[in-house]
Amino acid sequence: MTAVTTPDGPVVTRRWGRFGFIFAAAWTVFLFQPFLDGWAARDHVRGWIGMIATVAFAVTYLAMFRWSHTRRAHNEFRPPLNQAVPLVVALFGLAAVMVVAVGPSGLSAAVFLAVSAVMLFPAWLGGITALTVAVLVELISTVMDWGSGTGLSLGVCAAAFAMFGVTKLINRNIELVREREASERLAVQEERTRMARDLHDILGHSLTVITVKAELVGRLLDIDVDRARSEVADLERLSRDALADVRQAVQGIRGLSLPVEIARAGEALRSAGIEAELPNSTESVPTGLRELFAWTVREGVTNVVRHSGATHCSVRVGEREVTVVDDGAGCSESVHGTGLVGLRERAAAAGARVVITHPQPGGFSLHVLKEEAAP
Repeated sequence: MTAVTTPDGPVVTRRWGRFGFIFAAAWTVFLFQPFLDGWAARDHVRGWIGMIATVAFAVTYLAMFRWSHTRRAHNEFRPPLNQAVPLVVALFGLAAVMVVAVGPSGLSAAVFLAVSAVMLFPAWLGGITALTVAVLVELISTVMDWGSGTGLSLGVCAAAFAMFGVTKLINRNIELVREREASERLAVQEERTRMARDLHDILGHSLTVITVKAELVGRLLDIDVDRARSEVADLERLSRDALADVRQAVQGIRGLSLPVEIARAGEALRSAGIEAELPNSTESVPTGLRELFAWTVREGVTNVVRHSGATHCSVRVGEREVTVVDDGAGCSESVHGTGLVGLRERAAAAGARVVITHPQPGGFSLHVLKEEAAP
């Protein structure tokens, strides 16, 4: 049995559903003999009772198979006992009527009883029920002197064992479908988390710089109109850059450039009136760490501009580490919220760690270090 996913949830393929029911219906050919025996005795009431009971048994069995298959098609291992027991009891009752009405041929219902019990009941209860049916077949055949019932008893056991194997296979496929469904949900959740994290970092940095520049423009309008016009042009460019970054983040193809982020950091710090000390080169940084270090510079400088109240900020980049240090008020780690959490996740994925310290007499230091692998 294979499985597919539809808008209504994972279900088994229609092909299996169609041919599975036809396969089950084909086995009802073994109920023709008790029906024919009833037809032969149609001059008596028991003949009609035998035919009606046989037809009712076949219809009930097929309805049970369809019902059980439908539940498994919606990834339910088996029905609850309070629903399964009445159905099996009804089949036992009809089988008993068949035996009484048409005689030994009515015992052919025993195989269907064993199969139904294995399909509907837990494994232990289905096994006990099937074994009980096999014993009853042997006892009834002996007591009623209908000949040896050993062959039919063995057939009951064989059919029950075969159905047990089929049921285990179906249940295993249901488990696989559920596991795949869980993996798909996890992948979707991870993608949503990635997108939320990236959007937070992008907008947090860009809107902070835009806000600082807008405040600067407001102060410059009455002092230096030409400088104000230049800052307004920068505002337009920053807005366009932020929009492009958001689009890339949504498409999942976003990557940061370390030199670009350092340049943006210098611009943001100068706009906020903070003296910037930036590296002249980033050539020593390995390719695998460049994006992580770019995120670190972006997050660190954003927090300096937004929270620190600093007058000086230093960004230092090495071959295996990057540090953003300010001389501000030394805000608590909780102020940084989601941005710092996202940075820790990125650092962990790259095999690095985030270290936060508070230099004396004041300030805040954000340090990301890629530790050397043990020899």
